[in-house]
Amino acid sequence: MQFVYNDGGRTKKRTKKTRDCVVRAIAIATGKDYDAVADEVVRRANSARRNSKKSRSCPEKGVFRELYEPMLAEWGWKWVAVSGIGTGCKMHMHADELPDATIICRVSKHLACVKHGVLHDTYDCSRGGTRCVYGYFIKENE
Repeated sequence: MQFVYNDGGRTKKRTKKTRDCVVRAIAIATGKDYDAVADEVVRRANSARRNSKKSRSCPEKGVFRELYEPMLAEWGWKWVAVSGIGTGCKMHMHADELPDATIICRVSKHLACVKHGVLHDTYDCSRGGTRCVYGYFIKENE
């Protein structure tokens, strides 16, 4: 899989390395400004019920699935599960196995944007095409 270094616009204002893969992947895939996505995460976390997973989400320290899944759904992105508990790995981070579209892949402890078979991230998280993909988000009209 071809890899392109892409921080989603983080370095424009933030130089510190963070665990921001959710914000970064969403910014890259949607074309939205990194800070706009981060601000939306903060807004949703602040409006969530106190002590819920959503309320503990933070752009720099990790965003829980319970917060970003509804956000992506509102923006027209559909979740496609490709594996389940006990089913084994059915799709890998390999260009030949992924759809030819812009997608946000969920892999173990990470989200990454893949545009038409090209990985856009701050590091090559594909593990040489062997990393298991749990599922992906795709824009509903693609």
